[in-house]
Amino acid sequence: MESVMSVDKREHIINTAIKLFATKGFEGTSIRDLAAAADVNVAMVNYYFGSKEKLFESMVEHNVAYTRGAYDEISNDSSLAEIEKIDKIIDIYVNRIFSNREFHKVLHHEVQLNQRPELGKAISNVIGKNYQIIKSIIEAGIRKKEFRKVDVPLTIATMTGTFNSLVLSKKVGKLLMCKDSEELPYDDEKFRKRVAEHVKQMMRAHLLKND
Repeated sequence: MESVMSVDKREHIINTAIKLFATKGFEGTSIRDLAAAADVNVAMVNYYFGSKEKLFESMVEHNVAYTRGAYDEISNDSSLAEIEKIDKIIDIYVNRIFSNREFHKVLHHEVQLNQRPELGKAISNVIGKNYQIIKSIIEAGIRKKEFRKVDVPLTIATMTGTFNSLVLSKKVGKLLMCKDSEELPYDDEKFRKRVAEHVKQMMRAHLLKND
């Protein structure tokens, strides 16, 4: 079992990697760069992760694991209607993507480039588990006749795409939301709630039957 100190050191290296990958890119960041920025030696980075690719995979798993646990808990809560589960999923998704913009920017960039198939496959496997939870909730709603028969993959893409377009591109976010301001509202709690409520309304209008 890892000691608290080793877990903290490992997490520190991962958090440092997120910042470097966000500014310099995966290719532009070396293990030596990571070690220097994290104030550890190269041997320690190699000890915990083995390679830059494995560090990237660990970074993805580290950031996605919390979300998956929360999604699982929501999915298994029999006291909630399926639309209530979707509402809670949206709240978590908004908070995670707004709080971890650098991580999501790095992830999106790597998926878009698709220059490293093995890394892309690892990313897809990790994120795919979260996707499957949302998919199962929507499919359960359809089976229970709580939801209309919708295109499930496109429904999920619509939900996540709304967040991505606002958060991953500063230019788009500024163009759409704050044209007359130099500030971007990502740390504004009111703005987070505004986005979450908008997507909830959109999903309810799309999913719920009008009987």
